[in-house]
Amino acid sequence: MAAVRILTAPFDPWQTLQDYEQREHAGHTGLGATACFVGRMRDFNEGDNVRTMTLEHYPGMAERVLENLLDEALSRWPLEDGLIVHRVGEMQPAEPIVLAAVWSSHRAAAFEACRFLMEALKSKAPFWKKEALTDGSERWVEHNTPG
Repeated sequence: MAAVRILTAPFDPWQTLQDYEQREHAGHTGLGATACFVGRMRDFNEGDNVRTMTLEHYPGMAERVLENLLDEALSRWPLEDGLIVHRVGEMQPAEPIVLAAVWSSHRAAAFEACRFLMEALKSKAPFWKKEALTDGSERWVEHNTPG
């Protein structure tokens, strides 16, 4: 059931989550916990105002890394399911970038696995970020902000 999706268009993480649950978990009564994280684009970074951000990836490679991270979470914690949805392309401030969700019988596993996924996505997923600043300049983002 676990799934990874990379999207080029904006998405509604809550509708995506609801649609996924209705499709994949209908009638499943053993899911006591759902933990999810939604990451959005900020309009600032490193003291500068950011107008847009473009995320680039190598199709196929990025999906494989995300699938491996999800597989690792599923093997480390007693999870029933997991979902990662990640945007690529040009984004505007406040648009969702990533949705990571996991389902388990118990909250501890769900919380820990969801945090693992987000930290692993930030440090291991092969995405390249380019920011367009409000002063008209552009720059590649060289490191992630701390969690």
